[in-house]
Amino acid sequence: MTHYNKLSEVSYNPKMTSWRFRVKIHRIYPFYSYVTSSGQFYKYVLADEEGTKMEMTIYGNSDRFRGQEKQEGKWVEIFRVEVNRSYPGFQATNYRFNLSAMRNTQVHIIDPLANRLFMDFKNIHAIPHMDHRDRNYLIYTMGVVFNTEVHFDDLASPRMVFYITDNMQIKCVATGTHAYAFRDGLENMKGRGQVIVVLKMWRVWKFLSNYFGHPDLWLETEGGLSDFRFNPRLLEVEEFRQSLLCSDPYVQRYGVVGLL
Repeated sequence: MTHYNKLSEVSYNPKMTSWRFRVKIHRIYPFYSYVTSSGQFYKYVLADEEGTKMEMTIYGNSDRFRGQEKQEGKWVEIFRVEVNRSYPGFQATNYRFNLSAMRNTQVHIIDPLANRLFMDFKNIHAIPHMDHRDRNYLIYTMGVVFNTEVHFDDLASPRMVFYITDNMQIKCVATGTHAYAFRDGLENMKGRGQVIVVLKMWRVWKFLSNYFGHPDLWLETEGGLSDFRFNPRLLEVEEFRQSLLCSDPYVQRYGVVGLL
């Protein structure tokens, strides 16, 4: 029987490359190096059976992995990778190490082990109390959509501003292609009751405009990393929907769209 390493067992050892992982591709997104003006490269956000998440970067050998970006959500075996220390600052995952593909790295699709989505939803009430270190990592949350604002006058930086609530509201900003996709998706839901949106891997921004007022706080898309879904069929969303139907007067009056 094949032995697989757990992501939580990873340690930094430059001489060791025989790591073998069985993980789910949680997210794949392209990036360019502004330092070397090179790319397109890819970053994979991986999660193992325990729910531990880690990034894997594919650099100059990305041609061998072409087409893998369509395999998001699949379980894979990964053989022979390098382990590096994560640098301080913004990261997609909250882990002290990350992986890098090499010339002989192999990625093979396998049968799914579990129907886990590895979304650790953050309650909106908890977001204002996150410290600056936790805000370096992307979050998942959900809420009922209301008060949308379209800002498409500047074609170079389109924005869709909206608010979500779970009895407490927070401002959200979808940028670039996410802005158009959010507008179109919400338009398709019109007339069917209140819409729940799940935000996947969004950035928390907190800005203190003056010493005496409250800080500005909002969620924003982070390039190709971020995603969203309207009323996805998830247990957490159904539980949230039922709690709204029992406790929120606005939702009780206008209803909420069933899961899709």
